[in-house]
Amino acid sequence: MSRKLVRPRDHRMIAGVCAGLARRFGLSTGLVRLLFVLSVILPGPQVLLYIALWIIMPNENAQQAYVA
Repeated sequence: MSRKLVRPRDHRMIAGVCAGLARRFGLSTGLVRLLFVLSVILPGPQVLLYIALWIIMPNENAQQAYVA
């Protein structure tokens, strides 16, 4: 669980938010996507949270550029 919270360039469907969360917490990407889709059925700000994470989470390649 020591990985940074970034949006990976591979295994993306829309923005890579679910893939980044799955990678960060050591879960299956499919499981995180399924949980998100199921959570959209419930009332709440899930879509707004997804959009906020899309804006806040850096791309994997962008972070590597800053390290070098």
